Amino acid sequence: MSGCADPGGSVGAFLCQAGQVLRAAGLDAPRLEARRLLSHAMGCTEEALLRDPRAPVPADAVAAFGAMLARRAAREPLALILGRAGFWTLDLEVCAATLVPRADSEAVVEAALAAFAGPEAVRRVLDLGTGTGALLLAVLAEFPQAFGVGVDLAPDAAALAARNAAANGLAGRAAFLAGRWAESLIGRFDLVLSNPPYIPGGEIAALMPEVARHEPRLALDGGPDGLDAYRAILAALPALLAQGGRAVLEIGQGQRDAVESLARAGGLLPLGARADLGGIDRALVFGA
Repeated sequence: MSGCADPGGSVGAFLCQAGQVLRAAGLDAPRLEARRLLSHAMGCTEEALLRDPRAPVPADAVAAFGAMLARRAAREPLALILGRAGFWTLDLEVCAATLVPRADSEAVVEAALAAFAGPEAVRRVLDLGTGTGALLLAVLAEFPQAFGVGVDLAPDAAALAARNAAANGLAGRAAFLAGRWAESLIGRFDLVLSNPPYIPGGEIAALMPEVARHEPRLALDGGPDGLDAYRAILAALPALLAQGGRAVLEIGQGQRDAVESLARAGGLLPLGARADLGGIDRALVFGA
């Protein structure tokens, strides 16, 4: 533990050593992630760790921390190791069957909120490719009179989204099912959401290891040009949107023109875009 002044076995020593391991693995915030892992292993808050860096780490926590540290050094996403991720106002369970919710996807929620005059305007919501349920549940939290349906091709993802609805007090206002996009659905919705797979298949191997090695290819691979899912979703939207309804779709960098062109060809009206935290167009809004 070169450079670590705290005595061996203490919180400070473990954090110092773990920070060095994670820095060597190429992570941008190694000490922050070390604190999150150790606090999780010890069942305490990060603030509690920092209050007494010379406190000993219990033996059972040492083993758990070592296993988690090895996983993170191998570039497994931190959220998958902890089993949780924050999104919008929600605390969500995550698993290997779904993408880890990202802050950039909150642009979809923001665009959905801006698309309607008020919360009472939305009664029925559909989320295609729901994953953890992040988009649907965030929107339901903001539209208190709405009921939502989430669809995912992976049954494990649909089951996870249902657990997240229950954990966030939204089970009575959401239903989840396994299926391919809107193929099994009848009816119209005021709001349709989707964060579909949009990475060109040939580019996935070059993505950061957390994504390329650990997130489900099913939720990443958008086909040769990254647009396969949009073709399917946009073709279904005219039959899904209620009068005055809106669809909000997440897109990848540089995809706005192509997706809007597909929408126009299908008789949909592009109504604008919402940028993510980096200023990149991330959410597109459409009307029928």
